[in-house]
Amino acid sequence: MGKLTKIVVHWSAGTYKPSSFEYEYYHYMIDNKGKIFTGRFSCKDNIDCTDGKYARHTGGGNTGAIGVSMLGMYGFKNFKNAGKYPLTKKQCEATFCAVAGLCKKYGIDPANVITHYEFGKTHPDSESAGKIDIIYLPPYPNVKANEIGGFIRGKVRWYMVN
Repeated sequence: MGKLTKIVVHWSAGTYKPSSFEYEYYHYMIDNKGKIFTGRFSCKDNIDCTDGKYARHTGGGNTGAIGVSMLGMYGFKNFKNAGKYPLTKKQCEATFCAVAGLCKKYGIDPANVITHYEFGKTHPDSESAGKIDIIYLPPYPNVKANEIGGFIRGKVRWYMVN
């Protein structure tokens, strides 16, 4: 039997409130105040995706993957216009802390925490190619798009020991 080997971090491109769609597609969702919502499927449902009963958060990369999404970024246009629902610092930190807890719980190395954007870049023939979550973190505007995954992994490592 397989196991959970990675965590994919997303933004929902929605509002701060989880939609019925988001409950179906993510294991965990974090709102702008740091509140965590649990999706319909358990993390373990993504160990084997052949039965069709799993959280479909990362096209081409769901098997063995936990999907965690920060709720927000609806209306994102660019780095100067993040829309009406920009990610918040409280939300980001709650997400990094939650991901650290999931790494501990399932024995996942923080090196295997990736963004949806990173997955799409490394799997150009997948449905995830071209996804832009996460290319911008409004609370951390100086972190460049190609550095965000490393930034998140660093935060996760910090939360794992603190």
